[in-house]
Amino acid sequence: MRDGFVKVAVSSPELKVADCRFNKERMVEKAVQLSEQGVKLLVFPELSLTGYPCNDLFLQDTLIESASRALEDYVEEVAALDLVSFVGLPIVYKGRLYNVAAVVNGGEVLAFVPKKHIPMYAEFYEGRHFDGWDGPNEKMDSGLFRYVPIGNRFLFQEYTLGSDFSFAVEICEDLWVPNPPSGQHAVEGALIIANLSASDELTGKAVYRRELVKNQSARTLSAYLYADAGEGESTQDMVFAGHNLIAENGAVLAEAKSFADSHDLITEIDLKKLKSERRRMTTFTGRQSNAVSGSGLSEKGCGYETIVFEVDSETATTLTRRYSRTPFVPETKTHREERCDEILSIQANGLAKRLKHTGCRSAVIGLSGGLDSTLALLVTVRAFDLLGIDKKGIECVTMPCFGTTNRTYENAVHLAEELGTNLREINIKEAVTVHFRDLGHNESVHDITYENSQARERTQLLMDIANQTGGMVIGTGDMSELALGWATYNGDHMSMYGVNCSVPKTLVRYLVQYFADTSENDTLKRVLYDILDTPVSPELLPPKEGEISQKTEDLVGPYELHDFFLYYVLRFGFTPMKIFRLASYVFDGIYEKDVIFKWLSTFYHRFFRQQFKRSCLPDGPKVGTVAVSPRGDLRMPSDASDALWKEELEWIRESLV
Repeated sequence: MRDGFVKVAVSSPELKVADCRFNKERMVEKAVQLSEQGVKLLVFPELSLTGYPCNDLFLQDTLIESASRALEDYVEEVAALDLVSFVGLPIVYKGRLYNVAAVVNGGEVLAFVPKKHIPMYAEFYEGRHFDGWDGPNEKMDSGLFRYVPIGNRFLFQEYTLGSDFSFAVEICEDLWVPNPPSGQHAVEGALIIANLSASDELTGKAVYRRELVKNQSARTLSAYLYADAGEGESTQDMVFAGHNLIAENGAVLAEAKSFADSHDLITEIDLKKLKSERRRMTTFTGRQSNAVSGSGLSEKGCGYETIVFEVDSETATTLTRRYSRTPFVPETKTHREERCDEILSIQANGLAKRLKHTGCRSAVIGLSGGLDSTLALLVTVRAFDLLGIDKKGIECVTMPCFGTTNRTYENAVHLAEELGTNLREINIKEAVTVHFRDLGHNESVHDITYENSQARERTQLLMDIANQTGGMVIGTGDMSELALGWATYNGDHMSMYGVNCSVPKTLVRYLVQYFADTSENDTLKRVLYDILDTPVSPELLPPKEGEISQKTEDLVGPYELHDFFLYYVLRFGFTPMKIFRLASYVFDGIYEKDVIFKWLSTFYHRFFRQQFKRSCLPDGPKVGTVAVSPRGDLRMPSDASDALWKEELEWIRESLV
């Protein structure tokens, strides 16, 4: 449970219709097996103790009483397990029969949660046997489970973690109605929704069911555990396929293929991630639950009541779910291409609007032959095409100096020519040398003054050329550089519109590659592919034997790590400890833990100290959920202390010794 991870499972064990003892034994076996794997929440299907399609056998006392005795035995046999499990059965209360989920933990039934919506359409005739529950919570007043709460307005919370680990329950049809109970469950605080279901298999229904579960988890900002009846059910009129699903905020984490040999799904839910999402969505609000101590209920009321359960919340959950190493980049080629085209359109349309509004028919770009300026030029070309403006109005300015290599210079020249833009070459060595003389700086001293003088000279030229041509300077810097402060203040940091400001470095590469892959110009393709193969560098230090001597990732660290850190810092507000744990898991075998820690420390150090550069960023289009604009995305004080984050980093460092 450390860092908010809880291991959960759904299972459709082998069942025999109307054989409660057999079904109970299979479920106990599953509970033991899955508990040994660290599972804390286990969901079985609807009416799992009896089987779902018992039809008029549900009117027989023998079956109903056998189900209650089987539940009693189940509770006793799993009492020692560190587990909450959800078991389906029929229960008689006040002379009416209810289809319920029994929530079992620590040798007791915490509550019975009845189904609210009873289907009456062709293949389901539950209304012939069951009543739906739509009233206040009560307590059982007779039978084996006297004093057990019953109702469907319960919020279950772990004793130690409280609202940080909470769940609620709905049953099958409850999800398929226009206003599912899970919506209110989530508003009341449930981070996990368990659904005990028996959904028959029809052509095309699996796709619909998957989308329904996925979308409900997104709408409720919750984890949704859907346990479906399997092949053990009767096939008299319906066939069941065990289509189990686990979704988290719109993403399907695990799915059992229909009619598969095994229907067990195990994964981890990230509860802190869900809580972070809810904090950010200010429209996700609701009244407070009537929380109480112990395992009892609040005194009265038609509202939600809290029941407390207890599991081991201290032991670290073993991670098995998959995380992307590049969270900003879609993993499949199809999704990547769709995303790249969408982002290029956002960037180009944003720039087109700014050009149209200002009346500028010229755009000025400092073209270095690197990835970022290449992307900025590609976006500008697309914007000019949208506006129907002659691309000769794009002023590409290459400004070679002490660190420029032939490779990047030639790529810049060829790129500008193949795209039909106007190219200017201004060698700035002499101007920078004069500047050094004015400063009294020794040209042989390759320090920050040596580097930044070149960057600022280039920006000065670009700004003046923009005045000369009646245009605007297009910024080339990307979001990863801004996060690290890897930009010269009032140098490459400044522009009149920064088209790449919310594009991380790992995504820049794919955007350029997408343009290359879809280009029909073979020469342009070759240039773009060579740019993609060129090491990332500001080229401010002299080359060594004609090759780039200053490689950015050797100095500040791998961008794939920094983008991973950036995503989880800004998107979910994760702690350094949790980010380090995730990075160690995701990049296992690629980077040693001490290397990950080194660059994570670098990230936090630079991120806090370089906010002043982000506080005065030029305008630029937002293309994703993570951005660093000071106007709406990252309102962070420029002088904020990083002491709390450094303290946690020190704990990590000590654990590595």
